[in-house]
Amino acid sequence: MKNVIPLLVLFAATTVAPAVALAGATIDASLIPDGTYTVKVEKVVDAKHVLVTMDNGAETTLSAGRPTVDFSKVKPNDQIKLSLIKGDVMVYADLTSH
Repeated sequence: MKNVIPLLVLFAATTVAPAVALAGATIDASLIPDGTYTVKVEKVVDAKHVLVTMDNGAETTLSAGRPTVDFSKVKPNDQIKLSLIKGDVMVYADLTSH
């Protein structure tokens, strides 16, 4: 029994540590696989750049991938659903009702 508790603590530390390390980490948007994501807006840098938090807790700055993508209408704490291709936002929808 004495060996079981330290083993459980070690197991918990090795399974939780990667998630904790990822939370709050800033990642390069080009490393995010192409796809559709729901994110939380942290800061609107300008009309073509927005700092967001992904579902896994990682932060990234995303760029508009088209001239029609304009982030000036979103606000911090808004939830947006977006499509990324090569790290750029091709289209997004604000899921927050204002």
